[in-house]
Amino acid sequence: MDLRLQIENLQAQITSDIATLDSSERIEEFRLRHLVKKGTLQSLVEQLRLVPKEQKPAVGKLLNELRSLAQGAFDSATERHTPKHVVSSIDVTLPGRNSYVGSIHPITQTVDRLISIFTSMRFEVAEGPDVEDDAHNFERLNFDADHPARDMQDTFFVEHTDRSNILLRTHTSSVQVRVMESMQPPIRCIMPGRVYRNEAVSARSLAEFHQIEGLYIDKGVSMADLKGTIMEFARRFYDEDAEFRFRTSFFPFTEPSCEIDMSCFLCKGDGCRICKNSGWLEICGAGIVHPNVLRASGIDPEVYSGFAFGFGVERVVLMLTGIDDIRHLYDNDFRALSQFPAQ
Repeated sequence: MDLRLQIENLQAQITSDIATLDSSERIEEFRLRHLVKKGTLQSLVEQLRLVPKEQKPAVGKLLNELRSLAQGAFDSATERHTPKHVVSSIDVTLPGRNSYVGSIHPITQTVDRLISIFTSMRFEVAEGPDVEDDAHNFERLNFDADHPARDMQDTFFVEHTDRSNILLRTHTSSVQVRVMESMQPPIRCIMPGRVYRNEAVSARSLAEFHQIEGLYIDKGVSMADLKGTIMEFARRFYDEDAEFRFRTSFFPFTEPSCEIDMSCFLCKGDGCRICKNSGWLEICGAGIVHPNVLRASGIDPEVYSGFAFGFGVERVVLMLTGIDDIRHLYDNDFRALSQFPAQ
């Protein structure tokens, strides 16, 4: 059949169908019959390639006019039968919803405050990789291969095709080693960051937590410099009237080593739940950098000396807030975290 004749027949059918577009169902039937990819109009368009070249412009014009007629009728009918007023499902008599404003996580707030105090004391901030090797995490910190102190830190080792000494750092002391390797004294740095230990998760411990460590190396650095630095920091961070005591301890990378307590800033030494009724709070471990550590990083211990200190950030947050379960800091519970707006 001649394509022109088919177009005339289809035009008559479409004109007839347009007169019936009086409901949503009829409109949809019209669309499916004429306007879809496999509809009547498209079938004629596909036959256009069989028309002689000299007739194609005229025939194509007829098809376009017919398509415009059908599409215009469909659009007009759709608009007529679309509801103009939709009843809202919102109950305007209900009270409004509260708008909640987020805040900086208490761990981040604490780290920022600690960094602010130490940088004001002329400490620089140094960072290092979370995935370390045994040399930086243990060996150059005076941990021999069979040193029993390695058992103090249960380690996550990382599988590697070529090496067996890759691990997640157990302390940010590994950053101290990298700083000593890359800088010449005087060195005055703090090292904040995440650390990882293969420990059971409980109310008082996590397998992943935060530390801040500090390092100062120069000529003539002594225990007096360590004491003055820690006491100045603690009085600015905790309590300007705090008292201190230094207890002997052991760390492989410092000699002598100590643990530092301060009078409880909550009960002023009278005894409370936070200080376990002792009147004292342990705030950090510290000591004079071991000569072997200096020597392993290329620093002459006959010329230079230094001190190092470190503490866990989560422990600080627990002391400051009175939270009795460290896991609350990582439960993503808005009710808990919203109690600590940014200062």
